[in-house]
Amino acid sequence: MIHLLLHFLVPLVLVLLFWRRQWLQQWLLLLFAFVIDLDHLLADPIYDPDRCSIGFHPLHSGYAIAVYAVLLASSIRWPDTLWWVRARMVLFGVVVHLILDASDCIF
Repeated sequence: MIHLLLHFLVPLVLVLLFWRRQWLQQWLLLLFAFVIDLDHLLADPIYDPDRCSIGFHPLHSGYAIAVYAVLLASSIRWPDTLWWVRARMVLFGVVVHLILDASDCIF
């Protein structure tokens, strides 16, 4: 339960620290990163509190994480149009989401 709460609170703290003027819009973009949890629907059972998501689910695999990291790193060179800025924020949210999932595996 704390893990799920962290998925809402950590992005909120980040946007309040770095994007205070547009906090709600940026927070919603970071929360959109939850879309990568759709791969949990492929597992049986769908939710297992003792299972580590990293490396188990397809969108949480090492290859997928590498793709997200490369996309986020290369997004610095993307133009600052509204669409690309939003895409960059979602990618940032995915990386934050995966860091939180990895920390859940450790603890």
